Amino acid sequence: MALDSIEGSLKERGVRLTRQRQILLELIDKTGEHLDAERLYQLAKERDPKLNRVTVYRTLKMLKSSGLVDELDLMHFTGDQHFYETRLKQEHAHMVCLRCGRVEEFFGEPLQRLRKQIESHFGFQILVARTEIGGYCAHCQTLRLREVEELRSQVEASPVGAPLPPAKRARRA
Repeated sequence: MALDSIEGSLKERGVRLTRQRQILLELIDKTGEHLDAERLYQLAKERDPKLNRVTVYRTLKMLKSSGLVDELDLMHFTGDQHFYETRLKQEHAHMVCLRCGRVEEFFGEPLQRLRKQIESHFGFQILVARTEIGGYCAHCQTLRLREVEELRSQVEASPVGAPLPPAKRARRA
């Protein structure tokens, strides 16, 4: 969502686009990353040393309640952390690698078809849809396959019933 349309939406709600709010919106919109509140605070503080943590959290809450920013949990890969992105006009899915945490976004017609299917099948009016898909990226699939092959060869090479060395037992768990 363009910063000028966000500014217009804020004005409609009687909210001023302060320098601090503008910094946060630019960081959320232009970094190309999904940032959590703490990382946003750190990056914003580099631009405005007077900015405090409370302002960041209050601004995120206000932007979220205004429908200008989405709060994502991204499969809870990092625990209870939440990440933020400006609300885009086109819906998309977040694909999260459950091994390395890499996040990719998918935009496409299949998501629009699914939305239409749900609406027609259930008679449900969708206002917002968030799709998160957990799995393994291509790189991590290769690493997992290698680990499984190593483990298999170690098991085949060890005498039946012989315990694995402690380091091997830890990896196996």
